[in-house]
Amino acid sequence: MADRRLTGVTFFGGGWHVSESEKAQHEVFRMADNRGMASTPLSTRREMLGYSSAAALAGMVGGSAPQSAERRPRLACVVTYWAAPGSHADWIITKLLDGYWWKGAHTPSRVDIVSVYIHQLQESGLGQKVCKSKGIPIFNTVSEALTLGGKELAVDGVFLVGEHGRYHTNLKGQTYYPRWWLYQQITRVFEQSKRSAPVFNDKHFSTSWDEAKWMFDKSRELNFPLFGGSSIPFYYRKPEIEIDAETPIKASVVAGGAGDEGSLFHCVDVLQSFTERRKGGETGVASVQCIRGAETWKWTERNAWAGKLLDAVRTSFELKPRHFQETVREPGVTVVEYRDGTRAAVYSIQGVGWTYAGEIEGRKDPTIVSMLGWPGPYSQYHAANAFEHWLIEMMLTKKEPYNAERLLLSTGIVSFNMESNWENGRYSAVGRRVETPFLNMSYRSTRGPMFNTGPRPPVVPYIRGFEK
Repeated sequence: MADRRLTGVTFFGGGWHVSESEKAQHEVFRMADNRGMASTPLSTRREMLGYSSAAALAGMVGGSAPQSAERRPRLACVVTYWAAPGSHADWIITKLLDGYWWKGAHTPSRVDIVSVYIHQLQESGLGQKVCKSKGIPIFNTVSEALTLGGKELAVDGVFLVGEHGRYHTNLKGQTYYPRWWLYQQITRVFEQSKRSAPVFNDKHFSTSWDEAKWMFDKSRELNFPLFGGSSIPFYYRKPEIEIDAETPIKASVVAGGAGDEGSLFHCVDVLQSFTERRKGGETGVASVQCIRGAETWKWTERNAWAGKLLDAVRTSFELKPRHFQETVREPGVTVVEYRDGTRAAVYSIQGVGWTYAGEIEGRKDPTIVSMLGWPGPYSQYHAANAFEHWLIEMMLTKKEPYNAERLLLSTGIVSFNMESNWENGRYSAVGRRVETPFLNMSYRSTRGPMFNTGPRPPVVPYIRGFEK
C-alpha cells in the first residue's frame, strides 16, 4: 500500500493517521518538557521548528503585550464532520488557523491547532485536505488527539464541533449528534491525566437534558472553563447596542428562522443573551411550551404582550400589517415562562434575520435589536468572527466569556420545546406546557458587549494552502 508522509502523518486510503515514529517523537518532546526544557506540557512541531510565522504577531491586538510562541495555546479539534465549506468545523477551525475579522480589522490567530479527530472521516474530504496543507495530524481516536498519541493530556484546550454530518433524526425533529459521546471521551482524558483544559462546545450540549446536565456538571467537577452556544448573539447588531445589566425587562420576543432544533437553538440563545441581563439577573425557567401552525396566531391574539412586541418587529422592518400571518408558511412559537414571572416568546419567522424585541419598564416603546445578514458566501468570512475571538480569549485567559449556565439553560429550553408537542407517542400542534423546575439556574451577568462592530469583512477566501 502506497503512503505519503508529512511531519510524521501517514495517508492511508483517504485518511490521515499518526505513525509510530511520530508518537515516539512526541514522547521525546514530553520527556524533555519533564526535564524543564520547555514551559508547556508538550512542545509541538510548530513551536520547535518555527512553523508558524504568525506567532510573532500573537497578542498584539487590542494593545496587549506580544506573547511568545511557547505561550500560544495548542488546541485539539474534535469534530463530527468537516466537508462542505458551510460546515461549522470549516467555518470555525479555519479562523483559528488563519485569523479572523474583529472590530473592522483582520486579527491574526493567537492559538495553534496541533491535532484533529474527525468522527466521519471518510466523508470529510475538505478537512483532510486542510489538515494536509497545514501539516496537522488527524488521529484515530479522541484520546489520541488530546494526548498527541501519548498517555496524558498534551494540549492546552479542546475545541468540540458536534454539528453536521449524517446522523439519525427522530420523530420530534432532534438530530442525534454525538456531542455527549465525544465530550465524555474528552473528560475521561482529563480524569486520567488528573488535570483539565478549557473546552469549547459548538451549539447546544445535547438533545437529552440528562446528558446536557451531566456535561455542565462535569465542567464544574473537573474545574475547567466551558464556552459555546450560538454565534448569532456575537454578530453585528442594528443598532449597535447592548442592554445594560439590571434592566427591568418585563417581556421579550425573538423572531427568526426556528424551523428545526438547530435553528431554534440560535434563536433561544439570542433570547437568553438579552434576558439574562434583566433586573435581578437570571432566575431560571418555570415552563416551556411549543405551539405550531395556525395555532401560533391564535395564541398570539390571546397574549397581547407577545402580539405587541411582534408587531414592533414588523414595524421596524417596514412591513405591512399582518405580514407574518399572511406570508409565513410554517409558523411556530416557543413560549417561555421564567421563575421570576418574566415572559418570552420565540417566533419561527423568516426574513427578519434574528431580531429581539423587549418590553422594558418605564419605556414607552419596545427596544428592538436585530442581527442581520451574512458578510460573504459561506466559504469566506462570515458571522462567526466574534465567536472565534471570544473562543480564543477563553483559551488565553482560562476564563469563561460568559456564564456557562446560559448554555445549559438554552439547551434545556430547546430540549423541552421539542418534547412539548409529543405525549404518549401522539403529536399535537398545541403542545403541552412542560414544567421545568430543574431549569433553576440563577446568576447575574457581569459581561460587557461581546458582539462585533465596525466595517464588514472583505470578500476574501480562506488561506487553505491549496486552490481547490
